[in-house]
Amino acid sequence: MKKFILKSFLLATLGCVAFTSMAQAGERVVATVDGIPILESQVRANMGKKGDRQNALDKIIDDLLVQKAIQESGVKIDPREIDRVVEDTAARNGLTYGQFLDALDYQGISLNTFRQQIANQMMMGAVRNKAINESVAVTREEVVALGQKMLDEAKLQGTAQKVTGKEYEVRHILLKLNPMLNDVQAKAELTRIRSDIIAGKMTFADAALKYSKDYLSGANGGSLGYAFPESYAPQFAQTVAQSKQGVISAPFKTEFGWHILEVTGTRDGDRTADAYTQKAYEHLVNSQLQDANKDWVKALRKTADIQYFNK
Repeated sequence: MKKFILKSFLLATLGCVAFTSMAQAGERVVATVDGIPILESQVRANMGKKGDRQNALDKIIDDLLVQKAIQESGVKIDPREIDRVVEDTAARNGLTYGQFLDALDYQGISLNTFRQQIANQMMMGAVRNKAINESVAVTREEVVALGQKMLDEAKLQGTAQKVTGKEYEVRHILLKLNPMLNDVQAKAELTRIRSDIIAGKMTFADAALKYSKDYLSGANGGSLGYAFPESYAPQFAQTVAQSKQGVISAPFKTEFGWHILEVTGTRDGDRTADAYTQKAYEHLVNSQLQDANKDWVKALRKTADIQYFNK
């Protein structure tokens, strides 16, 4: 009797072990998405009647990527925007707000449910746009190469048109911030230097040589030569474009420190190559945007770490 009980217990135990092994086999990880596991049982549950395993796996991956994108997007929907959409929807259907609520109620949809649907659509739209924009990857080398190719082809076909733009000859004096020189002090020092130059106490060139922390230009009287404004930092470029020739600017700050500058000359510069480079950039970006728009979820895959494991 004891032997029978023992044998039964062993069989039951072995059965449990076998069942556990089968369960573990069924819960095998078949892929990971940014470290999130996808189990074999999940794939089987999504295969449907056609039994297309790869499609089922792809759908799970896409769903995970979309949910992850939503969570990481940080997108917040303003309730006032939802109110506006609700009101616009009612107006487009020729209904007053009260009539629209009655129409929703007739369809068994609460206002809160309808608002949540709108919020979800708006959030998905924002996440979609973010994913598409982040999927665009264009290198400077690609842009320059394509721009040159487009320019060469235009020259061969006789369709190239010269593009010119204004170049500015600029000189400046730069003071860099340090533990001994803060913003207030740098601005005050440049204001004094500017006043001394205007008063004729020293020349711009002498001041640049003595005070400027841009030592290369300072040794050359502060001259930066001729350049298009876009080649400078944004605030510097803006000041160049707004300055009258021969007038020393008020002190202003850029990422490099505090400056005063003077535009000493202007001329028309050849911007043909720049124009074709811009065309090349727009072509490459638009091409990628069109591809991403066709299937924005694929855009999410570009930045995801997807690992597959053999069957």
